[in-house]
Amino acid sequence: MSPDGLACWVIPAEFMDVNYGREIKKYLLDRVTLIRVHRFDADELQFESALVSTSIIWFKNTPPVGEYSVKFTCGGSINEPISSHSVSTKTLKKVSKWNRSSTLSDRVTRIESETKLSDLFQIKRGVATGANNFFILTSGQIDLFNIPSELLTPILPSPRYLIDTEIFADDRGNPQIDRRLFLLTCKQQPEELSINYPDVWNYLKQGVDAGISARYLCSHRSLWYVQENRDPAIFLCPYMGRNQSKDSKSFRFILNHSKAIAPNVYLMMYPKEYLSTLFATNPELPKYIWQALNSIPIQSLINEGRVYGDGLHKLEPRELANAPADRLLKIIENYNHPTLV
Repeated sequence: MSPDGLACWVIPAEFMDVNYGREIKKYLLDRVTLIRVHRFDADELQFESALVSTSIIWFKNTPPVGEYSVKFTCGGSINEPISSHSVSTKTLKKVSKWNRSSTLSDRVTRIESETKLSDLFQIKRGVATGANNFFILTSGQIDLFNIPSELLTPILPSPRYLIDTEIFADDRGNPQIDRRLFLLTCKQQPEELSINYPDVWNYLKQGVDAGISARYLCSHRSLWYVQENRDPAIFLCPYMGRNQSKDSKSFRFILNHSKAIAPNVYLMMYPKEYLSTLFATNPELPKYIWQALNSIPIQSLINEGRVYGDGLHKLEPRELANAPADRLLKIIENYNHPTLV
């Protein structure tokens, strides 16, 4: 661009809400003069062939001089946006995300919570198998291939198959749900498997023949069939969701009484030592914590995550960990002072 030249970018709006967008935002604030940012409604796709939210960025190839205001518009069309407001570059440099709650005015409007979920939980993505269709088995497949129970771990199905958000367990710890699935969990060396579990070894050889062992995740393991180690988590949250109606929620929290682990479409929430100790002495407490998790304002969760085309919201572990936990803390404090319960 020539000095003082004007530019207009059509760019995925995700850059405003994710870590990999930092350098773009830094460039727009430090190297050029940012004029306007328009963000189309995520539910209104601008390109039929791309499931991505769209933004338009205008800037001038002139180094910024001091603090100035940037126009943010959202929804509708470029000429007739639904909302319009100005935000100072000072504010934009302070906030990590350029979503509506962070840029609503010249001050940071988001209410900062003193307690975050990260203070109470360690949050991890579920198991990435590298080939769900091969490693996650139905009861029929287990019988067909003669897979012994000691090499199987119960695992939850995709969130769309979970009607209820409280999962109970049978006497063996398996989840009492219609779609029961199990993860093939082998840690033995090939020589041991071929001798002690010949049927499992034959099944794994089918995976080699089908090219499963050559897939990226599998090929980067010491043994291609060994899965990540995950303990069952008492609380789970699907890491993506949509608002399909006014009453639906993009994210929901699940109370898991079973020994089932979860695939990587879930975030698994493990109580830290202090909370885990409270659970051990107060068996009714997890249900109250679960209810408090589901009472976290949905907009707080959406603000921490990112939105893609067609209204798809996503939360990574660090983003969920940054969500407010004041409602949970209040319940915990009540249990520390029984007269307040």
